[in-house]
Order: sequence, then C-alpha cells, then structure tokens
Amino acid sequence: MKPTAIQRELDKILPLVKKPGRYTGGELNQVVKGWEKTTTHLALLFPEVYDLGMSNLGWMVLYDMINQRPDLLAERAFLPWTDMIKAMRDAQIPLYSLETKHALMDFDIIGVSLPYETIYTNFLTALDLANIPLDSRRRKEDQPLIIAGGHATFNPEPVAPFIDAFVIGEGEEVILEIADAYQKWKRSGALKNTLLQSLNGINGVYVPSFYRPIYNHDGTFSHLKKRNPSAKDRIQKRITAKLPPPPTNLIVPYIDIVHNRAPVEIMRGCTRGCRFCHAGFVNRPVRERPVQQIVESMEKIVSKTGFSEVGLLSLSSSDYTNIVELVNAAQSAFDEKQLAISLPSLRIESISDSLIDALAEKRRSGFTLAPEAGTARLRNLINKPISDQQILQTAREIFKREWHTIKLYFMIGFPSEVMSDIKAIAELSKAVRDVGEKVIGRRAKVHASVSTFVPKPHTPFQWVPCLEERQIQEKIEYLQEELRGWGLKLNWNDPQNTIHEAWLSRGDRRMAEVILRVHEKGGMFDAWQEHFDFQTWLDAFQETGLDPAFYAHRARAQDESFPWDHIDIGVQKSFLQEEYKWSKEGKTRPDCREQCYACGVLSAYNQRRRMHPGEHWMCPEVRSSKHPSRKPQKGQKIQDTSHENPTD
Repeated sequence: MKPTAIQRELDKILPLVKKPGRYTGGELNQVVKGWEKTTTHLALLFPEVYDLGMSNLGWMVLYDMINQRPDLLAERAFLPWTDMIKAMRDAQIPLYSLETKHALMDFDIIGVSLPYETIYTNFLTALDLANIPLDSRRRKEDQPLIIAGGHATFNPEPVAPFIDAFVIGEGEEVILEIADAYQKWKRSGALKNTLLQSLNGINGVYVPSFYRPIYNHDGTFSHLKKRNPSAKDRIQKRITAKLPPPPTNLIVPYIDIVHNRAPVEIMRGCTRGCRFCHAGFVNRPVRERPVQQIVESMEKIVSKTGFSEVGLLSLSSSDYTNIVELVNAAQSAFDEKQLAISLPSLRIESISDSLIDALAEKRRSGFTLAPEAGTARLRNLINKPISDQQILQTAREIFKREWHTIKLYFMIGFPSEVMSDIKAIAELSKAVRDVGEKVIGRRAKVHASVSTFVPKPHTPFQWVPCLEERQIQEKIEYLQEELRGWGLKLNWNDPQNTIHEAWLSRGDRRMAEVILRVHEKGGMFDAWQEHFDFQTWLDAFQETGLDPAFYAHRARAQDESFPWDHIDIGVQKSFLQEEYKWSKEGKTRPDCREQCYACGVLSAYNQRRRMHPGEHWMCPEVRSSKHPSRKPQKGQKIQDTSHENPTD
C-alpha cells in the first residue's frame, strides 16, 4: 500500500481509536527526508506502544546518527495498541512509519529494539502486521533485512529464527557499517546470502542462520554447530570507545508518555559488580561524558524542545566522577528556567551530603534508594555491602532536606534467602519511615517496591534457579501483611510475570517455537498485566513438548554449556564462576575502580584499542576526587579526566 493510501485510510480510523496522537507522526523535531533522494531506508521498530517506545533512549541515539548521513534515512515505527491493531487489520493497513507513512515492507532494513524479553510476542505481532514473514528463511530476496539489538539479545537464541542478524552490544558505530555493507551488496546484485556473509564479517554481528544448535541426551544445550565455514566461533560485543555527544534534537511527543523528560546519558557502564545485575556486566567498561559536554547538551535540548525536566541517566549516576560539579553546573545554567533535574539511579554508598544538597535545589516529590536486600548477609552475597546504619543515615539526611517520600527498591528470591531475610525488608522499611517521622513528622512516607530476582545470562548467578510461583507468593503475602499502616506502601510484581521472564531470558533456540505458538494464539503485550495470559504460555509449552520448569527452576551445573556461551561480553566465564563461589562464601569484591580484578574486559578491549589508536578508554578505573588514592595496576593506564575531555 502506498503512503497516500495509508494516510487516506488513517484519516478514516484515527477518530475511532484511543490516543490517535500515537499514530500520526508530525511531532516537533521529527526528521523527514526525501525518500527518492536517499540511497538506503531504515525503519527503527520499537515493538511496544508509542507511550513506552518514545521514552527509550536507545532508538533516539540511532535515529539521530543515521539521519546525519545524507545517503541514509531513518524513520520510526511502534506497535499500535490493541484497538488500533484491529482497526488496521480491518482496513488492511500494514504497519507503517510515522514520518512518511511508508509501509515497513518498503524499507531496506528494519532495526528492531529488544530491550527486554517480554517484548518478544510484540515483535512477532509487528512483523505480522507489516506482512513480513516471521521465519527468516521464508523471506524473499527483496524483503527487508531484519536486524535486532538491545539488552535482551545478549541471549539471542529464543528469537534467533526470526532475525537475519543480531547486533551484540552498542549500536552507534555498527549500524552505519551494516548500512554500508547493505549498499555494497545492493549494488552487486548478489543473493541475500552474500549480504549475510558480509554482515558476518562485521565485529559484533551474529548471523544465527549460520549455526545449528546441538543438544545433549538430557535436553541440555551442548553447542552450536556451524552451517557456514566462515561463521565465527564467538561473537564479541561491540563497544563504542568514544561516546558521541548526546542527541539534542529530540522529538517532542503530542501525548503524555511514560518518561516525559529529556534523557541525557552521562555515563555508560558500571564498576560496582552487583552479582544479580545483567546490565552491570554486559555494559562494561565505564565511560563518562565530560561535565561541559553534558551541560551544553542540556542547554541545546531545552532550547529545541521546551522540556521542563532532564533526566541524567546511567546505571549508577551518583558514581559519576564529578556528579556534584555536574548537578551544580546544571542548576546554575538553568537557575532562571525552573528546570527539574532528575537522577533516576543513585547508589546509597556514593550519595554524599553535598549531592543531596545540590539535588534539593530542584526537589522532586520522591527520592529513590535501592538496598535490594533486607539483611546485610544477603547484601554481601549480591556484592552490595551496605549496612542498615548507612541506609538509615542516608534516609535521615534526605528527610532533613524536606523530601517527604523515599522509595525503596528490594528484590526477593536471591540464592540462600530465608524468611528472616524477607522479614528484614519489612523491618527496614518501617525503620526508614520512623526516621522520617522523627525528622518531619507524619508527612514521611516510604514506598517499598519488591520485584523477584531472575537469574540472568552473563552474571555470576546464571547457574542458580528461579523461585517457584508458590515460594514467591508466600513471601509477597507476608510483606503485604506487614507493610500496612500509615506512611507505608507496597508495590510488587506478579509471580507469574517473574517466571515468564525467566523462561525467555534463560531459553535456548527451542523457545522460539513456544513464542511462536503464543503469538498464533493471539498473545501480545505480555508486559501489560491486563493482557498477559500465563495459561496460554503453559499450553504452548505443552504443545511443543518442552518443560517450563527446565528453563526457570533448574539449577545449572558448573560445567554446563549455556545457549549464550558464544556471545562474548568481554567478561570471562571463569571470572563469573569465581564470583558465584565468592557469593556462597559471603565474600565481597570492592568497586573495580579501586582495583582491577582481571574480569577480562581489559584484555578484550586492549585489542580493539590497538586497532583504533585514536580512541580513549576509561576502563575499568577512572581517577576520582572521591577516591584520590586509586592506583593503576602494573602495566595499566588510567585515563585522567580532570584536565582533559577525551571520551568517555
């Protein structure tokens, strides 16, 4: 269907659906290029509703970078909500791009963001709505190339049959290399397999059709057998050594979205080594943007968009070397504009009084802390050694500066957890509330948010099982009973959502058949409680002959091969095994900015640095005024950022 025909049909159905602003495009700062004047057309598909997708920073970065190239065009597509999906099917409107209303089938490349696993059925629904065959083997030579990236793809196997090629790691550089390879292939007139061969030669790109999974007699994964002699043994993740300046020409939505603020990434990576944290391991090494660059980017964003809030984003914003300087500089730059500045991710042990003072200048309604576990024993086990005294003292300083609400994030289901650890969550939450009462009276509120731990690939806990539903429910019911009364509020995740996530994050390629069956039964929006149907997934497991407990509740042997072992995140599996051993002994490992522990990232990326001598690194140590005694290991160079603007 041509863009004019799509627009004509949209004019008929948009008045009949909820939030038509999700589907119109035309927002301030969208990029519209001449279709005929650009050589290669890319659609950036975020397979979730617009309200969520427009809050995601990843596609914004790629959208900006691609559209800076005169020969490339990038446009957006999101999964419509259920009412719009029905209306589009009835009117035979294919999934289209917001900018020019071209059908996704018209694009050369479709780049799919898969930031979390529960989006998989949405992805299949989006392909189906675009009339693109789900199985990559059934796509014709002239149909779009499907590329996928995002955090969920560090275990790409559950969706491998649906993807032509995965980008493992960071996409800023590799997406342009893929576009170049596509253009060269297009000019050659060769078959699509030639393009896949070319993509296979790009560092960080995984072509799943070049491999066939082999399983042991007991059903466990054995290895990937190469179908193509050029296939790589391991796929090393891509790392952007020099972070480009943040995108500043951000699109301003017509409707309210989940995070209605301007996002600015101040730092990438984390050195804390929390053993449950997938992002903390796969995003190494740490790279920081200079204070001046961040503030200048904020100024440009505000002038171009009018956003009233800027989120300074990272995995651990209070670990940013010059965080107080950054917040003060931002406050000074926007003093007369009443700009709200948020730091969504703060570490209790790195929050200083001066940082709290700086944030208090632009105070918001709540302040978030993440103890993760209720007892010091479990916090040591997960390598987040914070004492109750530290937590209460930090809470006291926050309440003293007139914050009324503290949000506490906890997880249940860690290895070796017992009911006394769960009781401690309630006790600690009440203790924080009581501290607040002493400081500001009964205005003090504590919101405890409890999620259930899912053992993730590429972490020290990838060998442990996930709790069963009844075990999770028992612990949640206890907390529901205890966290009542004035000043207390509890939020929790449904146990079935946890188990669903465990199936997908720990699955092998056989899981693709389960995902496909659920899609065929109408499953989608699994991250939305009102649409998630646990029984549909159980039925799909039964129909495919797979055991759901095998994926979620089975402990892995130390010598077991994982379906994701061919994905090289730079951190050695032997290091993860040592971390798992240390967790069982209650041993903690300090921040690796203090000392290099030879996880493997340095050796993996020193090779890349030699290939790209002009790039600057800050891995794993960054000299910090908070830790003036930090010293490099023998033969290791630390990038000093105090008088330089290198990179990141």
